[in-house]
This record gives sequence, structure tokens and C-alpha cells, in this order.
Amino acid sequence: MKLRPGGTGNSDTPAGARSPLVTLAAVAVALAAVAGASTLGGDAGATASAGEAERAPVERSTLVCPQPSAAESAETRYTAHTPGEAGEAEGSSGLTPLTEHVPGTAFDPDEDEDDESEEEAEDEETDSEDPEDSADEDADSEEAADAEADADAADRVLAGDRPGVPVTDTVDGPDAPALAGTADGALAPGWTVQQTTLVDGAGDGRGLLGAACQQPDTSFWFAGASTADERADYIHLTNPDDGATVVDIDLFGPEGRLAPIVEEGVTVPGGATVRVRLTTLTEASEDALGVHVVARTGRVGAQIQAVDTEDGADWLAPVTSPDGPVVLPGVPADAESVRLVAFTPGESDITARVGFAGPTSTITPAGNETVHLRSGMVESVELDTVVQGEAGSLVLTPEGDTAGPIVAALLVTREEDGEREFAFLPATASIEEQSTAAGNVPGETRLILTATDEDVEVEVLTSAGDEGGEPATETLTVPAGTTVTHAPESAEEIEGRYALTVRRVSGGTLHAARMLTEDRDDVPMFTVQTLPDDRSSVSVPRTSPDLGVLSR
Repeated sequence: MKLRPGGTGNSDTPAGARSPLVTLAAVAVALAAVAGASTLGGDAGATASAGEAERAPVERSTLVCPQPSAAESAETRYTAHTPGEAGEAEGSSGLTPLTEHVPGTAFDPDEDEDDESEEEAEDEETDSEDPEDSADEDADSEEAADAEADADAADRVLAGDRPGVPVTDTVDGPDAPALAGTADGALAPGWTVQQTTLVDGAGDGRGLLGAACQQPDTSFWFAGASTADERADYIHLTNPDDGATVVDIDLFGPEGRLAPIVEEGVTVPGGATVRVRLTTLTEASEDALGVHVVARTGRVGAQIQAVDTEDGADWLAPVTSPDGPVVLPGVPADAESVRLVAFTPGESDITARVGFAGPTSTITPAGNETVHLRSGMVESVELDTVVQGEAGSLVLTPEGDTAGPIVAALLVTREEDGEREFAFLPATASIEEQSTAAGNVPGETRLILTATDEDVEVEVLTSAGDEGGEPATETLTVPAGTTVTHAPESAEEIEGRYALTVRRVSGGTLHAARMLTEDRDDVPMFTVQTLPDDRSSVSVPRTSPDLGVLSR
């Protein structure tokens, strides 16, 4: 593990009574507090009425990154970025390495609680025996806490102190750990971390594996995993919190939920990551699976690392928007094959109309006009004839009275001189305000932007590179029902890795993805990360003065 810490006196009033002076003073203070409350955190000239919500930037963000490839030839590149301009606003960001836990090894989830209870009991005995010793121990505890905080800060990697400037690092070999961390203050809104691993040479695991570090949650849905002989799929469960949790994993195939080998969850200790191979969960061999991950308590990160003996490797991210119309953005123009894997976890079957939003319009593929999804059963459809040399996005629209969640992803391959490489495109939420893709490389990056219903005006902000260059902004329009592929012109003047922020300025619904490419030994390596809204702001209800509190 070679990540660099820090990266680039008395009263005459009887007890229980109040003097008129004190009462008047209290009223004055209350009036001032109540009357002034409506302007706290907002502009003095704000005109929003009471109860009307306004947007405010988030003050803290948490991300977890899965453990990268264990291949000896792996090179993992990290890029962290918060969009915005560097200013005087305070904030910090960074991640710390997590411990890998192997399922089945001894672990007592109540051990920490038992130790804490024993320590608390000992402290109480000490307090009752000698006050001076207690005071000394309190001081020692404070010093120990300060020392621990300093140590944690020293262990942080990809540490940032201002927005608008990418922070990068690179780890060679198989020892890169899983990471978890936070950003606060000015660095919290839109904080994004990308890890991209290049595994060069022949053999299993070869390819370009890209993953956007994710916000931990309690539930995740995946489509496109596999337990086939040629695949080795591992689900990575990452726990950023102190307490242990148990995670349940359900697998779904063409005939419904697969019978598990063991009916018990996976324990993920606090501050640890666990890898679980899908073939250890079921005896069934299936080419296409749906996966549901649920944390019984707390929250985790979950991503699936898929390795194919012939077609390379990549990360499968969870679906971020299962509600229709469902959009799967980012199909490259030179895709050799496109396979849709989809199912509905709802109680009712769904028939969805299939559309492909290309450069000029949305077309319906001949022979695949619709796809029928039976409740809980995975459907796999080959859509090789959809692309026809044009980049685009797949759109699934429920027909008639059928409605419900759709969990879907595309397995896309590119081929050159017989060498193939694959990537996953899960259904993704739209960009309401903005989304950021970090870890871009000049000449090897493409944005794929789709407007599903109305024209959308978009700003693309290019950051400075970690080795030089200036930030820039470009504006473009994505016509309704089409997809625009965009390679930022300003990136040609950038040195090193940089970030792209896509901002929806006006118009309809916008979906986006970012594709990274790299050719090694004639292998057309690539990876695609979809770009859901970064949720950098939240809706905060406004309040108005309520002088009635003074009479309560």
C-alpha cells in the first residue's frame, strides 16, 4: 500500500421568582431571536415565503471506494475533485484505508461493545475511588483522543483543502486497499472520487476497470452479474462506520430468486471491506443475474467486480434510477455487441417499449420493439443491431397500465483485431443540477449526453489538470430525443488528469455518461461511468417569525 498520506454574584430576587427586569430582557432577547431567525443562512434580500423550500449546499459528504484489482500488474489511478472555484471558504476532504475481512474468520460483532462496557465500569470505579486520579485520567484521555485524531489525519489520502483543484495518486501492484472518507465545508458539495485500474498483459482480469466511489446506503440493485464458468464476479461490501453490520444478498435468474447455499447474511465489520464471490452463494450457473444487497443495520457501499476469461474486466455499479422511463446512457459508437439484462422486482409484470436515442432521433430497433419483464425473473436480450455506428443511450418506457421499478444494465463490448473488452452501463438517474466525472485523461475521454423529452442546455466545466492547464467552460444544446457525444476542446491544453462537471442549465431531462479509453497491446480497453445527479444541494424549508411562541 503506497498511497501518499495527504496526496499532492448574587441576586435579591427570591428563588423561583423573576424580576420584571429579567422578564423584559428575556422578552427582548426572544423577540430579536425569533424575528431574526428567518434570515439565518440566507440572503438578506431573499423573497421566499414561509414554508417555501430553498436549495442549500450540503455540508458533509461520505464516499467509499472498493478494493481494486489484486493482479500483480495492476496500476490504480485515483482522482478526487470538488467542483467550484478556490476561495477563502474552509473545508477539507480525504479518505483512509480500510481493512479487508475474510468471511468465515473469527469475528465477534459485540466484542467492541463488551470492551467499551468493561472500560466504562472500570472508569466508574476509578471515579469513586480517587477524584485526583480521575482528573488525571480525563486529561490522559483527552490527550489520547487528540493523538488519535492526529494519526487519522496523517493516514488520510487524497486530502484536499480547496475546490476546483483535482487531487491525484497512483498505486502500483495488488496492494491498493478499499477506502472510505468524508468531505466537509466547501469541499462537500459535489465531492467526487474516481478510481481507474489498468491491468495490462494477458490473462484473467486484463482490462481498464473504472469505478466512481459511491455514497454508502442500505439497499442496492444490480443487473448483469453472472455465475457462468467464464466469469468470476465478486461483490465488494464496504462498511465506513464503526459498528459491524450484516448484509443480505439475494440473486435472481431467469426463473426467479435463486436458492441460496446458506440462508444467512454476510458480516461486515466496522471499518472493513469484504469480498464475496457470487458462486459461493448459489449452485446455479447463470449467464445473467439480478442482485439485491440489503444492510440489516447501518450502511455500506456495494459494487461488483466482474472478470471474464476472454473479454476483460470491469466494475458493475448499482442501478440509481429504477423508475420508468429508464435510461441507460453511454453506448459507444463502435460497440461490437450490446446485451440488455433487466428484471422487475415489483409484484406485477411490465412490458417496456425499447428505444435507442442516437445523434439525430430516437429509433425503435427492429425485432426488439418491446421487452416483457416477468416479476422477479431476469430477461436477457441481444441488441447488437441497435448501434449501427452511432453512440447513444437505451430508453425503456413502460407501456399501457404496466408500471413499477425496472432494474436494468447493458453489457457492451468493443473489439479490435480479435481482442475484446467489455463494460457495464446501468440504468441511471437524471442530472437535475450537476454531476462530476473525475479521472479524465486528455484525448481519451468522451461525454455522452442524452435529452429524452425536451431540448436541454448544458454547461460542461473542465477543471485544471493535476499537472497544469486552466479551467474552461463550454455550452452546448442537446436536442430532444437525441444523444450528443462531446470531447471537450479545452482538454487539449490540460496536462495530467482532470475533472468534468456537467451542469443542466435549462430544458428537459438530461442523462449522461463518461467513457474512458486506452489501447494497450491492440486491446481496445474502455470503461464507462454513468453520471447521476451528485446531490450537492438539498431542499431546506424556510421559516418565518412566530411571535406566538412568547405566549406559550
